[in-house]
Amino acid sequence: MELYYSFSVLIVLASFFAYLNLRYLKLPSTIGIMVIAMFTSVMMVITGHIFPKAFNHFSNLLQDVDFTEVLMGAMLNFLLFAGAIHINLKDLREQRWPFITFSSVSVIISTFAVGMLLFYLTPFLNIQLPFIYCLLFGALISPTDPIAVMSILKEAKVNKSLETKVAGESLFNDGVAVVVFAVILQLAQSSSSEISFAAISWLLVKEALGGFVLGTLLGWGASNAMRKIDDYKVSVLITLSVVMGGYLIAHSMHISGPLTMVAAGIVIGNYGKRTAMSPTTKDYLNKFWELIDDILNAILFLFIGFELLIIQDILNYWLIGTICIGVVLFARFLSIYIPVFLIPFKNKFSKGTIKILVWGGLRGGVSIALALSIDEGPYKSILIAATYFVVVFSIIVQGLSIGKVAARVLSKEEL
Repeated sequence: MELYYSFSVLIVLASFFAYLNLRYLKLPSTIGIMVIAMFTSVMMVITGHIFPKAFNHFSNLLQDVDFTEVLMGAMLNFLLFAGAIHINLKDLREQRWPFITFSSVSVIISTFAVGMLLFYLTPFLNIQLPFIYCLLFGALISPTDPIAVMSILKEAKVNKSLETKVAGESLFNDGVAVVVFAVILQLAQSSSSEISFAAISWLLVKEALGGFVLGTLLGWGASNAMRKIDDYKVSVLITLSVVMGGYLIAHSMHISGPLTMVAAGIVIGNYGKRTAMSPTTKDYLNKFWELIDDILNAILFLFIGFELLIIQDILNYWLIGTICIGVVLFARFLSIYIPVFLIPFKNKFSKGTIKILVWGGLRGGVSIALALSIDEGPYKSILIAATYFVVVFSIIVQGLSIGKVAARVLSKEEL
């Protein structure tokens, strides 16, 4: 009953805030919901100082929700599958080297760039943050989350190749960044004698390759099952079972759930739709997963807005939070510019394309969930607060301006 109560409150608030945004603010849906939730949080904090017991119950409700488990164990799987099922494999093949590079090499570059810059800058703030925890912050802040930016880029009418680069990178780099984060977290919480290069290599291979293999098998099996029946109601149930059952299998085998969902979604969205579905089934399946995507995104950004209520003394970290915003943006530039400069891609990247990829690399709920998953210790509060500053700046400032940036670039050059 407690779970039903919590979910009911979140759905009611998400729908109410979505209405207010559409009626008055007219911001992109997810950003508008988050802004209203943040404003509500600030009002609740102010009111709470005057009437201490006024919002205790709601604050306790948020604290009882394990955001890391809810997002990483449930919502992220649905969101990644919903995004992957709409990806055209032909477009993805044409842009395979950019998105493979940006979702792997760029994640590594970003992780180390953020970690090293933070390690050398924090002493000036009288903060002693060990290098391994600086790297940990680099890993958790590296995955991009273009949920909000994708719709804006479509409105700006960017070409298909750029849209595919952004979508492909975001789908895969979540899974890669989670694996990198897990490795660094294990290093941070274990003695050096317990960790070896072979163990780290095996963990990376098992998590990443295992996720791709499992997801491909699940997608292929589900597509063949749907081909024998071609009923839209049962087909929707089968895709739900792939997401929910697939995560349970991946979790029990200790392989990457996010990469499993991406691979399964791409297979069903291409092989399954081509061989196993009538136009009616395709239509229902697309609309169902678009609706799931919208609902979960609304709840996710509602969560992000209300995180203000449960992060203690966040204003005490405003300086390191502001510095981290600049550090992350610079690391994002390096992670895009270095591969573009060094790797001979088939299609050359213009300066405008690089600018859109850098500014369009939004951070979101995955970063907050990873920060919250760190074990209690002297550095956790700093990392959570810094993550929240970067995520809020990213979504509000970058998210609301990327459309103008893209439009300005498009007016100057042919991307």
